[in-house]
Amino acid sequence: MNLRNGCRISPSPSGTSTGLKNRTPRARAIAPPDVEYIGEISDSEKSSFLSGAIALLAPIAWPEPFGLVLIEAIACGTPVIAFNRGSVPEIIEDGLTGFVVEGKEEAIAATDQLSRLSRGAIRRRFEERFTARRMAHEYLAVYRGLIDKRRPRRSAHHAGEFLAPSIAGGFADKAALKKSRRSGTKVAFNGEVTRQRNQ
Repeated sequence: MNLRNGCRISPSPSGTSTGLKNRTPRARAIAPPDVEYIGEISDSEKSSFLSGAIALLAPIAWPEPFGLVLIEAIACGTPVIAFNRGSVPEIIEDGLTGFVVEGKEEAIAATDQLSRLSRGAIRRRFEERFTARRMAHEYLAVYRGLIDKRRPRRSAHHAGEFLAPSIAGGFADKAALKKSRRSGTKVAFNGEVTRQRNQ
């Protein structure tokens, strides 16, 4: 099984970070014979690169705060073998979308387990967890929750309870006026007697 490395090596001897496409001689010099350095790949190349892989190996050496490349692999149905750092255990479901490992030996052992994983199931988990649609629905749920917390709670029985007294009284006056119009009776509002117009 050959490894294909689609990233950049950083930093370069001059201290700058450059794509490997510009540094082929150095990449070839440090690459073992079974590792092919592709170099940094563009967004348009990622889908075919990742979907053509048996797995994505992510030997993360720092507390990765998000791990977009892991999600990109899952979107392609490609299992991920990643070191247990930062957000990795939140993204990778061990034994379902890949394997969360503690080091090189566990990563090597995990390669023997890749055939147990379903690429279709991995893609379905992406659709259930990481689509823009799901994110938008969850943002809306958060916003609705915040709005509901700010609204005063009202029941139909006490609809005017939270309104200013003059407004609540106005609603009561209008309701009484409607009732009196139907029955043709006199109604008193604030000490004044009101009669139906047609009487």
